[in-house]
Amino acid sequence: MLHLSHAARAFAFLVCISLCAFTGCDSTPTGVSVSGPSAKTGKLRFAVIPKGTSHQFWRSVHAGAEAGAKEMGDVEVIWKGPETEADTSGQIAVVKSFITNRVDGIVLAPNHSQSLVDVVSEANSENIPVVIFDSGLGKGPKIVSYVATDNHRGGILAGKCLAEAIGHQGKVIMLRYNPGSESTEQREIGFLEAMAEEKGIEVLSSDQYAGTKTEEAFAKATQVLNKYRDQVTGIFAVCEPNCNGTLEALTQTGLAGKVKFVGFDSSDTMIRGMSENTVAGIVLQDPFEMGRQSVLALAKHVRKEPVEPVISTGEYVATPENQSKEPYNRLLRPELGK
Repeated sequence: MLHLSHAARAFAFLVCISLCAFTGCDSTPTGVSVSGPSAKTGKLRFAVIPKGTSHQFWRSVHAGAEAGAKEMGDVEVIWKGPETEADTSGQIAVVKSFITNRVDGIVLAPNHSQSLVDVVSEANSENIPVVIFDSGLGKGPKIVSYVATDNHRGGILAGKCLAEAIGHQGKVIMLRYNPGSESTEQREIGFLEAMAEEKGIEVLSSDQYAGTKTEEAFAKATQVLNKYRDQVTGIFAVCEPNCNGTLEALTQTGLAGKVKFVGFDSSDTMIRGMSENTVAGIVLQDPFEMGRQSVLALAKHVRKEPVEPVISTGEYVATPENQSKEPYNRLLRPELGK
């Protein structure tokens, strides 16, 4: 047996420490992995990536995400997304940058259900967990949870509201949003299903895309309304920018109040429209709760707590009659964290 002096043992220990510094060895037992976010201690860094950043809906999501982070403690929200909801390549670049920066988790509202599949798969390969919110993602990648409105049901509710507003008799228009947006596609499907149940209602137009900006929606809505102005009795728009553009088009064509209008998502313009009886109803989501629940779900997952695979945040219909009551009053004016 080899016996080392105290000095020799000390020297050997120092050599070992030096070698570890250069070679990156660690003291983890063989077979135990500490890679990925689950091994992190201290504050968690979550990237929250909306479809866009220019509309009130997303500002409310941001406020909710911050509230969720505060509620969980030791969570930092990093908010970043493309300015417009049509910038799919920009959103992909944002996700990739957060993967490179090794955040502890990603909360994502994909602005195209298929185009974001590959980059979420890339996050999977880097052991970065992903929560999808607001709008669904195509099949393939693993996600922690899907946090959203039941958009299909929301579309059905919009159809029923419009049918009631026109007395279950008449001709209606539906303006679509943007190809590949799963959430609005579900609203469109639900609305058309509701119309199919109405024997006295004819759908004049349902194949026109109003685009992702208020200005685009105004132009398209004006075009369609002028085409059918002598026939149309009701119109439905499926999201905030489309609603704002459609209401302006109704005003400019002289059809506001004459053609019953139901929209999806709140804005100051739409709230004012209800008070002026130019908006018959607004299907509401809870964007604040959507942001909050998404961050809570991701934090619980990272901390090895159980998480539901689908978390619904509800859908509601505000009308001129109920707008001052709860929960409609709160959801029409969601907290912005100001």
